[in-house]
Amino acid sequence: MKLYLLLPLAALLGACTGADEAAVTRSGLDPERFVAERDGARTALYTLTNDAGMEACITNFGGRIVSLMVPGADGELRDVVLGFDSIEAYFPENNQTDFCAAIGRYANRIDHGRLPVDGDTLQLPVNNFGHCLHGGPDGWQYKVYEAERTSDSTLVLTMRSPDGDNGFPGAVTATVTYTLTDGNALVMDYEAVTDAPTVINMTNHAYFCLSGDPEATVADDVLQLYASAYTPVDSTFMTTGEILPVAGTPMDFTTPKAVGADLKNFGFEQIRNGNGFDHNWVLDADGDIARPAARLTSAASGITLTVYTTEPGIQFYSGNFLDGTIRGKGGKTYVQHAGLCLETQHYPDSPNKPHWPSTMLRPGEKYRSRTVFQF
Repeated sequence: MKLYLLLPLAALLGACTGADEAAVTRSGLDPERFVAERDGARTALYTLTNDAGMEACITNFGGRIVSLMVPGADGELRDVVLGFDSIEAYFPENNQTDFCAAIGRYANRIDHGRLPVDGDTLQLPVNNFGHCLHGGPDGWQYKVYEAERTSDSTLVLTMRSPDGDNGFPGAVTATVTYTLTDGNALVMDYEAVTDAPTVINMTNHAYFCLSGDPEATVADDVLQLYASAYTPVDSTFMTTGEILPVAGTPMDFTTPKAVGADLKNFGFEQIRNGNGFDHNWVLDADGDIARPAARLTSAASGITLTVYTTEPGIQFYSGNFLDGTIRGKGGKTYVQHAGLCLETQHYPDSPNKPHWPSTMLRPGEKYRSRTVFQF
C-alpha cells in the first residue's frame, strides 16, 4: 500500500513486555497495577518502545492505550493521552469511560439501536440518548482481548465475539494490531471475519492532550481537518442523513484553526447540538491512506500529530463531557476539554443510511481498516 512509502514498517524497533516485568514504564506506570482477573481472563500491561525513545503502553482490557510518550520540540518525553494508572480504574463500575479504547463492534451511534440486516430489523441495546453507542453498554472496550506479542514492537489483540453479543448477529473474530514504528508512528490495523451477516465499524477512542498537561485544555491546540463536508446531527447526537459543506461555518477546519476558536459558538445549531464539536467529518481523501485526514499541533510542546486512515470519516470530539469529576494518571483532574478525540470510522448510523458507505460484513469477506497516528 502507499502507506509503506510514507512509513516504512520494516524499520520496527522496540520492546513489548507484559505485566510479568515489574519495571515502571517511562510514563510512570506500574505494570503490577494492571494485573487482574476479569470475566475469567487475565489483564496485563504491554509496553512498546522505539529507538527514538517513544513509548506506548497498552492494556488488553478494552485494547486501551494507557499512555503514549512522545518527544516534544525540546526532546522531553510527554504523555499525550488521557487515562488511568490502574486497571481497576478502567472497569465500568468505577469509571464509565471509553478512554483510548479499541471500539467494536460498531463505533459511534446506531439510531435507536435499530439494525437492519437483510430485510430484518434487529433491536440492539441503547445506552446513549436512546441510541446504541460504541457497541452498546457492554462493548469491546469493557472486555478482555487475547494478547500476543508477534515482534518486539507489535502487539496483536484478538476479540472473539459470539453471535448475539450486545444483540449483534454473527460470531465475529476481530483483531487489532498495534505497531510502533521507528519513525514515531503508532499504526493500528483492524481485521474481522464473521460467520453470518453483521456490521463492523472499529476505531480507537484516544483522548489526545499533546501539551502533556491534562489539567490544561486543548483550546489552544491548532487543528486541521482535511474534509470539505460533515454529517450534521440532531439534539440527540444522531446523524440526520445529510452531508453538508463546511465552508462558511464554524465546522470549517480546512485551514488550521485553534480548537477553541468556535468551541463555544452555541449560536450555531450544530455546536449547540454537540455541546461543542462532536461530529463526523467526511474526509476528502476517501480512504487514500497516503493523504492526511487530520493534523493537530500543540504550541506548548511543539508536538504535531498527523492522522492517516483508510476510513471515509473521522469523528472530532472536543472532550465536551469531561467535567472535572474524573481523576486520571497521577491523580490529575480532567477538566472539560482536557483532551480531544480523532476517531477514524465509517459514518455514524451507516446501517440505517444506505446511501452512505456500507459497514456490512458477510461470511467469506474480511473487514480491514488501517489508521496511523504519526508524531
